[in-house]
Amino acid sequence: MTGRQANKLVALGTFVHCHSRQAIEFMHNSVVCVDENGKIVRIEKETGEGRLHAKAHAVIEELGWHHEDVNWHVCEPGQFFFPGFIDTHIHASQYPNAGIFGKSTLLDWLETYTFPLEASLASLPKARQVYTACVRRTLAHGTTTAAYYATIDVAATNLLADLCLSIGQRAFVGRVCMDDKGLNPDYYRDESAEASIQKTKEVIEHIESVDPSFDIVAPILTPRFAPSCSKEAMTGLAELQREKNLAVQTHISENKGEIALVAKLFPDSDSYAGVYDQYGLLTPRTVLAHAVHVTTEEADLIASRGAKVSHCPCSNSSITSGAARVRWLWSRGIEVGLGTDVSGGYSPSVLEAARQAVLVSRHVAMGVEQEGEEKEAAKLTVEEVLYLATRGGAKCLGMEERVGGFEVGKEWDAQMIGLAVVGEDGEKTGEGNVDMFGWENWEERMAKWLYNGDDRNTKKVWVKGRLVHERK
Repeated sequence: MTGRQANKLVALGTFVHCHSRQAIEFMHNSVVCVDENGKIVRIEKETGEGRLHAKAHAVIEELGWHHEDVNWHVCEPGQFFFPGFIDTHIHASQYPNAGIFGKSTLLDWLETYTFPLEASLASLPKARQVYTACVRRTLAHGTTTAAYYATIDVAATNLLADLCLSIGQRAFVGRVCMDDKGLNPDYYRDESAEASIQKTKEVIEHIESVDPSFDIVAPILTPRFAPSCSKEAMTGLAELQREKNLAVQTHISENKGEIALVAKLFPDSDSYAGVYDQYGLLTPRTVLAHAVHVTTEEADLIASRGAKVSHCPCSNSSITSGAARVRWLWSRGIEVGLGTDVSGGYSPSVLEAARQAVLVSRHVAMGVEQEGEEKEAAKLTVEEVLYLATRGGAKCLGMEERVGGFEVGKEWDAQMIGLAVVGEDGEKTGEGNVDMFGWENWEERMAKWLYNGDDRNTKKVWVKGRLVHERK
């Protein structure tokens, strides 16, 4: 890892990003110039074989840059640049439990594994150990932006924000709000709705003090989910959201038992989405995790409020919650991103979440009784899940103007991907499970990376022009 401040940067090689949900754009033999503020200021596409370096030098002279002030990053055979991944739903506090999702229901899993671990992070040395490992691991997998749930503890949540800022990962950091005395254990809950709001304000004030413009780290309001919060707490958070225009993250319709509990606890609301809407938390800046079992009426309500959905295919399968219908959500006008949902999901890799999204969509298709267009339409493509992992996530978090692709004016949140190249003798150069034989076209290379890739293929990672991870 390196924490050095960004200088001017010039990247040369092949740049790959999702132009739209349906199309991946490949820019070969291209040059991207990034200024000292981490912003892309020039792109020269398809320079031509053998002229790439000459073109790059000509461009930096046109920009008035001095060669000694430029960091050069050049793709070797089998390498390309790809936008950084955006994880729209991850519990940093649960990272040590990744892969330990139990054998029972969601609520039992919370009581057995999650609440005890989160409560233990009131110990700051332990919180530092866990959060540092989580941030470094996700960066190693190419996650340049993460929407993190912390714990109810103010000091530990502030520590997570500090670590993200110092290590260099773009992050939304949320202190978890949970004041309901019925569901939450006595040893791990806010004392009251007033305490929940006050402690949240303390976290916001801390983040404002360390990153006043929310350039890298921003606060995000985090009611754990409706059953864990009182009506007064949700109302207070909504007032805070309107006052400061902050993002909101919570859970919705993860499994049927949870939905039944919401209906019991909030009999005056006509649906789970209706609860959040009733108390002012369904906003254009709200990210709802899971949405596995939302009804048509709820989807229309979510869309009308401009709220977004974080699709968490790995955890939805691991905890047997169900299969969210991404294309159906899109058809209702809802923007969708990807979430690893560590530790309900066993992997901190957004690439893993993307391939799980493909597989889950095929299970959705298998559930469509009639053969034909509807069954085929349920299946997500390579292009679509990589879109979810980048531009889709950026839209969910209100960052589509800043990150998610390679365009002039966007910030350089990127990863250099390297795939192994197999020679004629069968020996390969490079590491990992993805072997390139030389005859694959670029669409096939992307598919092989999606289905077989891992952190060994993530060679370098930048956030806002700063090199924050390099695989040695």
